[in-house]
Amino acid sequence: MGTPEFAVPTLERLLASQRHRVEAVVTQPDKPAGRGKKLQPPPVKEVALAHGLPVLQPEKIRGMNFDDVLRPFSPDIIVVVAYGKILPPEILQLPPFGCVNLHASLLPKYRGAAPIQWAIINGEKVSGVTIMQLDEGMDTGNIIATEEVEILDDDDAVSLSNMLSVVGAELMVKTLDQIEESGKIESTPQNHEQATYAPMLKKSDGLIPWERRTDEIYCRVRGLLPWPTAFSFLHGKMWKFLKVEPVSEVDSLYLRMQLSKDPKYRPEPGLVTSVVRGKGFTVATGDGAILVRQVQPEAKAVMDASAAVNGRLVQVGDLFVSDPEMLLADKS
Repeated sequence: MGTPEFAVPTLERLLASQRHRVEAVVTQPDKPAGRGKKLQPPPVKEVALAHGLPVLQPEKIRGMNFDDVLRPFSPDIIVVVAYGKILPPEILQLPPFGCVNLHASLLPKYRGAAPIQWAIINGEKVSGVTIMQLDEGMDTGNIIATEEVEILDDDDAVSLSNMLSVVGAELMVKTLDQIEESGKIESTPQNHEQATYAPMLKKSDGLIPWERRTDEIYCRVRGLLPWPTAFSFLHGKMWKFLKVEPVSEVDSLYLRMQLSKDPKYRPEPGLVTSVVRGKGFTVATGDGAILVRQVQPEAKAVMDASAAVNGRLVQVGDLFVSDPEMLLADKS
């Protein structure tokens, strides 16, 4: 049972295994996407169909007797990876070995829908994956296995997700091998007092708080890819910030001119303070500045920040603002 791209490596790894047989795949219904709102199948469905597997896409699984649909497949165990819904008791209890889930964090930290994104936003240096027994709670089941993964300084939510999906797939197959060999599941209860949470992201989470430290903004931009992306407003238009780099100081003619007038001058957070030739432009933060490398101005294509400067879309002295009221008025 799985839906997004994150679940694909586990399905592919199970299909390649000589010890385990995938009887069927359960995934979310096709959903409209793109400008034409054409129905798009989940990535897991595409892989399943390519291998001739039965694919089930129930609109609901709770209160719909879906366990009766699964029972003819006689599953020994149900593998769940980012399926998208909490399973009801009748499904959890259907297979002899229950349901095992791959979660993209080191539980009990970062329970919830967006563990990868929040780990990066919060500046974590280590993440990982957990194989757990599913129960009726949200990521509260017993832990079977874990594996740590270092978060690199230039990792974003996309690159870390890709890494964890592969690591998790290998760990899942290893776990199933051990269950098959021993005929039982060995697990450890979570310490619920140490639990932290990673709620589903909202569009408003993308607003860049320029008054925060540079390192916080750097982590936020990386953690919010590919959605909702970090953004701010310039002259009433939304700008998405796709790639940034921390810088320790604002070294610009604009700043030197202001300091000559007032030695105690501090640029207002969000102010464009310099242009770095061939790289982009810097924006003042709460403790320094951040170098902007790639952006997407409203109604325009993704571009290097230097191209935005050359096209006179942004210049020194401009002020980016992150007013929630502007987000409410935005139609994008």
